[in-house]
Amino acid sequence: MNLYICEKPSQGRDLARIIGCTSKGNGCMSGGENTVTWCVGHLLELKEPSEYDPRYKKWNLDDLPIVPDKFAYNVKKTASDQYKIIRDLVKKASAVYIATDYDREGEAIARSLLERFRYTGQIKRVCLTALDDVSIRRALGSIKNGSETEPLYQSALGRSRADWLVGMNLSRLFSILGRQMGFSEPIQIGRVITPTVTLVVNRDLEIENFVPVPYYELWITACTEKGNFKAKWQTPDEYADESGRCLNYEKTLETADRINNQTGTVTKAETKRQKEAPPLPFDLTSLQQYASKHWGYTAQKTLSIAQSLYEVHKLLPTRAPIPVIFRKASWLTSLQF
Repeated sequence: MNLYICEKPSQGRDLARIIGCTSKGNGCMSGGENTVTWCVGHLLELKEPSEYDPRYKKWNLDDLPIVPDKFAYNVKKTASDQYKIIRDLVKKASAVYIATDYDREGEAIARSLLERFRYTGQIKRVCLTALDDVSIRRALGSIKNGSETEPLYQSALGRSRADWLVGMNLSRLFSILGRQMGFSEPIQIGRVITPTVTLVVNRDLEIENFVPVPYYELWITACTEKGNFKAKWQTPDEYADESGRCLNYEKTLETADRINNQTGTVTKAETKRQKEAPPLPFDLTSLQQYASKHWGYTAQKTLSIAQSLYEVHKLLPTRAPIPVIFRKASWLTSLQF
């Protein structure tokens, strides 16, 4: 039996339809020599420290750092039934086709199960990047040997174990130190959340401590036989701040009075042909930003809509394709009076 392991039920149904698995089973679909089953995201999760040793139930500085000799996993309680279904199917499989999302987490979802089941048979990789019929058939037509994508699994293991080591140890460390200083709440430290919160806090402090300073710009409208254009005064270094802005009001007025209604000479101008690439398609973050700005959607609402479009209609919003544009661009680089 060829067993295809997908990441979620909707993905499994789409793949099953393409390869002709029309017979519905318990947590799977079959047809001929092929069977398609699916996970519900990660079915395994890393154990808590207290599951390695009961003494870790109490947070103690003397126990840190906690570094397991070998990382161990539990089956998620909410997914135990599907776990058993996949386990029984793997026992019957002569070849396993990993058909989860083609990224490191998708690789880990399937391979962590195969490793737990001590599967030693043939492993193939279906590199699914989309769930429309054309993309699925393309992926089925270019199946890779499992050894080619096994590094993705190792990368996912490194990421998850690094998260565990940072989160479990540093959260305990800072919580214990905080408690000694009279702070009773646990302090959550994470590889992602901590630097993200730090960026937000630093930005808030910059805004709170910002001191506004007036600066001055001088623009002129130059009239020529071929039309008018605007030009901006480039502040001399001795009157400019680190951003090149003029903070000297008197110097700005003096310059304005000196050049008003005077004749200037264009000493340097450039015109050249430029290539402008089309905008990139949306990623999730840019899509959420766009939806928030134009329709007031929350990030979660945008994510839910995008997931529904992807799973039900095999569609996702993208920027309209724009051909590469060639345009002329001109710069006035020097105007003297």
